[in-house]
Amino acid sequence: QVQLVESGGGSVQAGGSLRLSCARYGYSYSSYCMGWFRQAPGKEREGVGTIDINGVTTYADSVKGRFTISRDNAKDIMYLQMNTLKPEDTALYYCAADYRTGYCHTGREYASWGPGTQVTVSS
Repeated sequence: QVQLVESGGGSVQAGGSLRLSCARYGYSYSSYCMGWFRQAPGKEREGVGTIDINGVTTYADSVKGRFTISRDNAKDIMYLQMNTLKPEDTALYYCAADYRTGYCHTGREYASWGPGTQVTVSS
């Protein structure tokens, strides 16, 4: 059973930066596909971006050029570097992981989810 734990959330002013981490526990094989998602109050969950085991990334248009996803397979950690944060980035951020191969994108199914970490950006 894979467990995911996010950390690094917090409050920041617009224009600031945060780095989120997603630590993966409990399974000897690396997850092929990992992703970041977010959900703001009153809104549906949306995909932020993904990274596959080879480091290939995808991003939502709303975060391209501002957010960067990376992963350290040896440490089983995925990161989300968020720069030039905007108030509309305020949300609960989740990480997800899936062992199955295939195109890694936010629209696919994910077997494991973390509980989330809150990011609040004030204007």
